[in-house]
Amino acid sequence: MIMKKTTAISSLNSLDQILTLEDMERIKDSFIEMQHLFQSATREISTKLEILDDEFQVVHKRNPIHHMQNRIKSISSIFEKLERKDLEISIEAAKENLTDIAGIRVVCNYIDDIYMIADMLTMQDDITVVREIDYIKNPKANGYRSLHLVVKVPVFFSDRKEIVPVEIQIRTIAMDFWASLEHQLKYKTIENIPYSVAKELKECADTIADTDLKMQGIYKTIKQFNSDED
Repeated sequence: MIMKKTTAISSLNSLDQILTLEDMERIKDSFIEMQHLFQSATREISTKLEILDDEFQVVHKRNPIHHMQNRIKSISSIFEKLERKDLEISIEAAKENLTDIAGIRVVCNYIDDIYMIADMLTMQDDITVVREIDYIKNPKANGYRSLHLVVKVPVFFSDRKEIVPVEIQIRTIAMDFWASLEHQLKYKTIENIPYSVAKELKECADTIADTDLKMQGIYKTIKQFNSDED
């Protein structure tokens, strides 16, 4: 089911005023099918990460991953993004042009864990790296830090195989703390953050980044001390 830009909507709240019930049912069924596809892809990636984390616990007696969160974009978010990109408003266009429908946030304990987990995942034969953006080595202007990957993973069904993109954000607990609160303050509280507040948020991000490095240094010192004791 395809809606041309001339009939596209600024909000899906008015879909029922534009489309027939039959059209709505087709869109709903197509979205449920697509949602299942992308949920399956996040499950594939999550399982791979859990296996790596479990193996690390067995071999090194610790878990590099603190926790993970999965998300699938809502149909309204998908269609609004297609509209912003001046693309056809359709399930087919979404699957062909959007790489962030399925997302996984991986929160690690230390900065080194981020790159280790990313390397172990992307070295696997069935994972294809589409894009990598390192906002840790090159933070955003507002102070945001995280490693972003877009990978493709095969998903096997009873009658076919599909290659599905998944966006992965890997960050430390400290980075996640800042990003979550910054998002809440910037997008949920007021529309326009004053410059003075933005400056303070950036200073907090830099302070948290310094703390991240110090905590990693403390961990390495303790690890070395324990090795020397052995």
